[in-house]
Amino acid sequence: MSNAVANGLAGAGGGMIAQIITYPLQTVNTRQQTERVAKKSLANSKRLGTLVQILQVIRSDGWGGLYSGLKPSLLGTAASQGIYYYFYQVFKNKAEAIAVARKAKGHGDGTVGMFSWLLVAALAGSLNVLLTNPIWVLVTRMQTHTQAERKIMEERKEALVKEASENSLTGSELQVKLAELDSIKPHPYGTWQAVNEVYSEAKITGFWKGIVPTLIMVCNPAIQFMIYESSLKHLRAKRADRKQGSKNITALEVFLLGALAKLGATISTYPLLVVKSRLQAKQEIGGNISLRYSGTVDAIRKMIQYEGLPGFYKGMSTKIAQSVFAASVLFMVKEELLKIYTLLADKCNKVLLSSAK
Repeated sequence: MSNAVANGLAGAGGGMIAQIITYPLQTVNTRQQTERVAKKSLANSKRLGTLVQILQVIRSDGWGGLYSGLKPSLLGTAASQGIYYYFYQVFKNKAEAIAVARKAKGHGDGTVGMFSWLLVAALAGSLNVLLTNPIWVLVTRMQTHTQAERKIMEERKEALVKEASENSLTGSELQVKLAELDSIKPHPYGTWQAVNEVYSEAKITGFWKGIVPTLIMVCNPAIQFMIYESSLKHLRAKRADRKQGSKNITALEVFLLGALAKLGATISTYPLLVVKSRLQAKQEIGGNISLRYSGTVDAIRKMIQYEGLPGFYKGMSTKIAQSVFAASVLFMVKEELLKIYTLLADKCNKVLLSSAK
């Protein structure tokens, strides 16, 4: 098995474990990002903590609400991390070979530079985005479905109250109609329902909604891996200079380096993540047509106009907690899986050599 395949499988395994652990935070964060609130309402609204919002989801949707869309999300995570780490390792091997070749010609010190790390991560990220975007469109729809349905029901009730005042309906008649709306049960909503909804709205192109900000966001893992690889290189060099007995990096050190890398990447690219979630969510959220988006530029323009700059940072604290912890777990588990693979591969090679003799 090549090191690229091993890295791909290890990345997929680490990503799935991290996703399961942090998924409730991801669900709440997606709902925070896609909630449309005008500037005045935003200024007057009371900001709820992440824990309070988690409890609200449990109260309204049950425990299952925190894990809505988990199945396609796990599929997406396995595919995304597997594809990303596979191509990352392929491009990394190529970059390292080029660096060694340049050193042989008297150029450089034989190590990969910061710009090369960025390019490697960006190339791997772009391929990952193009191949897995449809899965994340479905996950976003499933995470925000009940939120969208609740908004639609609120709009219907507001329209009914307005109609009642214009047509002089009695209070009892209005209550009957409102009760009829309350008695409507939400339709079952799973993966296939999400697929049908996306396809009915925009055909095949609907599965690549948000692709522009998502492609731009490949700079997120690019920045993340630049920080991670640079920090890892610095730590190993520091140990080599001190002539420490073991140059191996511990699981805790990988965890902390992963957290540092993801924190820097998340803070710098969060506004794009909010735009992407808005485009992928059901456009009925918010009701007003002025808050529905036809594309990336339209979404950015309307968010600035109706919500102001704070709209681009909704749920950022939740995202930092979720993504930093998830990235830390992912890096740690991936490195441990690679160590296990290396040990097993060494044992298999020894067995084969002894049997050959």
